[in-house]
Amino acid sequence: MELLKGLFKFLLAVILIVGGTLIGGTIFASKKIDDLGDKLQDKIHGN
Repeated sequence: MELLKGLFKFLLAVILIVGGTLIGGTIFASKKIDDLGDKLQDKIHGN
């Protein structure tokens, strides 16, 4: 039973780390895409 508790805690920690990394990567990518879109819009409209 103790082995299952340890395994469950390990899996939970891995899921949280991977999930946090994916969410962070998504936020970072969306900010970069938004910045590139702003630069493209400035270039198109000549600002």
